[in-house]
Amino acid sequence: MSRVGKKPLAIPAGVTVSVDGGVLRVKGPKGELTQDIHPRVTIAVADNVLTVHVKDEEKVDDRALWGLFRRLAENMVIGVTQGFEKKMELNGVGFKVSAQGNTLVLDVGFSHEVKYEVPKELKLTVEKNLITVSGANKQVVGEIAAQIRHIKEPEPYKGKGIKYVDEVIVRKAGKAAKAGSAA
Repeated sequence: MSRVGKKPLAIPAGVTVSVDGGVLRVKGPKGELTQDIHPRVTIAVADNVLTVHVKDEEKVDDRALWGLFRRLAENMVIGVTQGFEKKMELNGVGFKVSAQGNTLVLDVGFSHEVKYEVPKELKLTVEKNLITVSGANKQVVGEIAAQIRHIKEPEPYKGKGIKYVDEVIVRKAGKAAKAGSAA
């Protein structure tokens, strides 16, 4: 049995959930999200409670889908009510970041500025060296944050680059002078 999948999901006030034609739709104050449903999964909505069921509870693959689709539905409900955000930090001497609408302009030590276009459904804010990507879809927020981080990943010697705020960069010592080696 899937422990995550069999828990019912309470739908908060102000959120409408519907299932039609193999598509789950969740609409709330922060937007509307859709998710295709696997053929072996059924989702039922009754009395502001969402429940997920699978065709065969004994199959390992079905149990994995059970928990997955329950968690996807939960993330959709959280996304349209509270939203998700990823915060990143820019470290490095002379590194600069600015936002021009939905375009992120990064000066991170290359011979040119790097311009990154963020999708319209996401909100981008920049304060000094902090970049915040926020939106209703958890998967899109995480993917865009990962792509921004990939522009200049933090290096282990000086820690320069773009890192998540809660990320710890394991530092390396670098080259050390040989002690007591006289020829």
